[in-house]
Amino acid sequence: MVPKLKAQKKRIDIIDALRGFAVALMVIHHAFYNAWAFLDAPLWLYRNPIFNILQIIFIGVFVAVSGVSSRFSKGNVERGAIVLVIAVIISYITTQMEMPIIFGILHLLGFLMMFYGITRKFWDNIPRKVAPFIYIILIVVSALVRAFLSPSFDNIEMHNALHNILNDVLSVLGWRQPGFVTFDYQPILPWIFVFLFGTWIGEYIRENKFPSWFYEVKVPFFPVIGRNALLIYIAHQPILVGITIGIAHLLASSA
Repeated sequence: MVPKLKAQKKRIDIIDALRGFAVALMVIHHAFYNAWAFLDAPLWLYRNPIFNILQIIFIGVFVAVSGVSSRFSKGNVERGAIVLVIAVIISYITTQMEMPIIFGILHLLGFLMMFYGITRKFWDNIPRKVAPFIYIILIVVSALVRAFLSPSFDNIEMHNALHNILNDVLSVLGWRQPGFVTFDYQPILPWIFVFLFGTWIGEYIRENKFPSWFYEVKVPFFPVIGRNALLIYIAHQPILVGITIGIAHLLASSA
């Protein structure tokens, strides 16, 4: 058994590796998107059944690991606020570039960290043996509700400003409305319950109730990516877009 104090102070490689794996898949996915958008690569390169499944997996891993990490932090509100500020700056910059990211993965994670930081006592009061079943049921139900319901305020007479706000709220929750344009869209449902499921796992990890190998195993390559996930998220698309546009210019000039 790993001593609790040591486990709290030392980073756990496998957690960083999972986060790094999710980030790596995200970068690859965006690289394929850029190839389609700027190099006339076929659409199936990034939009196909395999990548559709992988996208759900890497987003789910990213969100769940964020939930796990939130169990180790007492400053989730502050951490979430910092991430949200960075997300808003990204929204402003990408809007100026006419490739707006209005509610992407950083917006989602920042919101979830703050939400959990504010409501943590409520979730902690749910019995541990019951909590995972509640979260899994809510993940499934919210995903089904998103798939089969299409709420809208379009048929209700109201002031335009209020109508736009309510439609934005629906979009952020998970029902994307016409006019809500974003190049990265990760709504609150069902990911909020994936995050909470991660916090449930995180408590067992924090209390050293996983096998000793979980805390001691060394994973190559991916932990470094995981420890720098925020920086990579911020920097990867500008770099990828620059490289892709450069390749497009080279191909055009050589044609």
